[in-house]
Amino acid sequence: MAKTKGDREDDGRRLKGVAKLSKDAYEAELITLQADLVALQEWVKTTGQRVVVVFEGRDAAGKGSTIKRVTEYLNPRVARIVALPTPTEREKSQWYFQRYIPHLPAAGEIVLFDRSWYNRAGVERVMGYCTVEEYRRFLHQCPTFERMLVEDGIHLVKYWFSVSDEEQERRFRSRLEDPLRQWKFSPNDLLTRDKWVEFSRAKDEMFVHTDLPEAPWYVVEAEIKRHARLNMIKHFLGILPWQKVEVPVVKLPPRPPAKDYERPPRELFRSVPDHAASLIAKQG
Repeated sequence: MAKTKGDREDDGRRLKGVAKLSKDAYEAELITLQADLVALQEWVKTTGQRVVVVFEGRDAAGKGSTIKRVTEYLNPRVARIVALPTPTEREKSQWYFQRYIPHLPAAGEIVLFDRSWYNRAGVERVMGYCTVEEYRRFLHQCPTFERMLVEDGIHLVKYWFSVSDEEQERRFRSRLEDPLRQWKFSPNDLLTRDKWVEFSRAKDEMFVHTDLPEAPWYVVEAEIKRHARLNMIKHFLGILPWQKVEVPVVKLPPRPPAKDYERPPRELFRSVPDHAASLIAKQG
């Protein structure tokens, strides 16, 4: 049987000696922070800000679930998630940063990269998907690229989600046991699973070259997913110079009466079968 959302949330909270936030306290704080994210969104839209948030970290570190909570109540026309697939042969022949540039925000937009140009410093480097020359060129060009973004007025915030090998292994096994989440574990995950030390070294070298004063890395301790989500969102809200914007209150006037219109009979249309009614009947 597939695990429920609650089961998955509570799975593996077995870290001994670590105080964990209760579910009720977590949900109360999350909704408060999400309300602030909605207010931040209005500031971005009204003042024409451009915001880029980079989410990086090991597989199963909780990046995706955090992004989901960040964007849950945001307008998808304002806040976009970018998760690019494997580059095509044409894209491989381009300047490396070229495929990411079209996804950068215009005025009044927030873009959240679920993995980003840092693929080259991580999985491509460790798995041999790029040459040593391409990797070195990336480390040389990336600081210049990011400084250009910041100098042009883009708010660039970079998060690294950190998780232990033991917790990552537990989450991998949990995914394989859950038919609703098995798609999250790819054959490539099996290949990267045995290269923990190599990924650690690649991350350390990446930080040396790209932890910039203009665009620093912020590490999110992600051993407990709920804590990581709250910590990341609270930090994000605190690092941007936003303020609440007055939003016009919309009042619904009385609906005008329908004139000279008669609805066609329902029998003329193809209706979706009432599956909910069949479930109610089974309840007895």
